[in-house]
Amino acid sequence: MAAVVKTMMSMQVPSLANSRQRSSLPLCTSSSLSWSSSLSSSRQLLLRSRSMTDGWSTSTLNIEAAWTRRSKGQPSKNKKSWKQRTEKYFKPFILDVFISSRYVHAKVMHRVTSSVVSVATTNARDLRNSLPSLVDVKACKVIGKLIAERSLEADVYAVAFELRKGEKLEGKLAVVIDTAREHGLSLV
Repeated sequence: MAAVVKTMMSMQVPSLANSRQRSSLPLCTSSSLSWSSSLSSSRQLLLRSRSMTDGWSTSTLNIEAAWTRRSKGQPSKNKKSWKQRTEKYFKPFILDVFISSRYVHAKVMHRVTSSVVSVATTNARDLRNSLPSLVDVKACKVIGKLIAERSLEADVYAVAFELRKGEKLEGKLAVVIDTAREHGLSLV
């Protein structure tokens, strides 16, 4: 919401004889550089402007602040918790496993920079021709072994693994994770 600003105009012409005195009039009574600190206790700001016919006119602005969550001491609506904000720095590498009806894909990513550290998929040319099936348990074991070896070559020894919504750690997914763990990749 925007702040509500009420303007009360009153035409007051100061009786000033020469232009030197006009130019030395202060716009605000405070010597601070911030406009918000120059408001008086009644939240009024006096502004002076020059009109063509009347000389100097004085305007009074009444400023009323809009209601905000911060002004009321309430937390913001979509604020993440401390754990959500810091977990990606404590566990920077994440293992992502995707199993479709046609292939198995696993990759290790750096959470903060979103860079891919290592990838293993049954859709790669070397595995596509050597495996009889691209989605069976044997293919999942091969992918688990490859992702562990490639991650260790890239000096990544520990990765985090988070299940997707509605996903359980069983079946082919459990085979990929267990094989990677057996070959030296630790899951935190």
